[in-house]
Amino acid sequence: MADPHETPADAHDDAHAADAHGHADAHAAHGDAHHAHDPLDAAHLIGHVKDATYFEFPRFMGGKVEIPQIYEGPTLATISVGFKPIDDRIMPIQGRITKFMVLEAIVALLLILVFSWLALRLRRSDRPKGALTNLLESMIVFIRDDVARPAIGHHDADKFMPLLLTIFFFVLGCNLFGMLPWMGSPTGALATTGALAFITLCTVCISGMAKLGPVGFWVGQVPHMDLPLALAILLKPMIFVIELMGMGIKHFILAMRLLANMMAGHLVQAVIMAFIAASAASAAWYAVTPASLLGAVALSLLELFVAFLQAYIFTFLSALFIGMAVHPH
Repeated sequence: MADPHETPADAHDDAHAADAHGHADAHAAHGDAHHAHDPLDAAHLIGHVKDATYFEFPRFMGGKVEIPQIYEGPTLATISVGFKPIDDRIMPIQGRITKFMVLEAIVALLLILVFSWLALRLRRSDRPKGALTNLLESMIVFIRDDVARPAIGHHDADKFMPLLLTIFFFVLGCNLFGMLPWMGSPTGALATTGALAFITLCTVCISGMAKLGPVGFWVGQVPHMDLPLALAILLKPMIFVIELMGMGIKHFILAMRLLANMMAGHLVQAVIMAFIAASAASAAWYAVTPASLLGAVALSLLELFVAFLQAYIFTFLSALFIGMAVHPH
């Protein structure tokens, strides 16, 4: 309802203030939209390398392709610390199929097909033929002779070869998938590297108990020391707890090393390519684009080397931890 005492000047001022407020809101909204689409924004860059429930392709190839979900119900579990829920930086367990799950399944299927074919081919003849056969056999022999046997010993190494070969080729396959356009590297997620490290930890504990006995393995975690009884009662439980913490920390670092190397490489690659989009509205685009493309090619060659290197390091450290468990002395 209009105020009868309001003058035309007051009405004009109110209209002007409302108009200014509207322009300010529009400007703020424009700034927020610009920030959300900033190609160098940290959240935008991390979104290209983290896991998701879709594959993102260019628009002419279909754009964002959602992965069909089998389970669409409520959250399966909520992780909490004490009585306070963890914030949204850690996603709850929702039972969804993600991009990295699909890629891991593809890698596993490819490994089954390729090595089934290789086994049949080698069974027919003692002399392998073909470049792919020679390449795969040389990699298998390298893992056996230069990784497993030196770390675990000639007597026990062959028993762990199926596990070590599976770890090596699975990690390598996941790393190489990260170099394909519009795919992603499953080893750039802690869920993947943590699961692999947990498998290694379980193998260390089970193989150590099988070799030394359930009691002997855990007692052997404390090094032999000639201590007085009173001092041994005080120190040995403390040393045992420290050794258990050290075992957990070693395998946690095993997971984090692979995660950090793979995620960092893809993140730097995304930053280099984002420079092209960030300079699109300026004359610097003509200089930035070729420099970014050359940098991306050089980094891709480095990433190819890192893919093989990290697969080797993860396998070597897994073999080393297993060897320390079955041969503690």
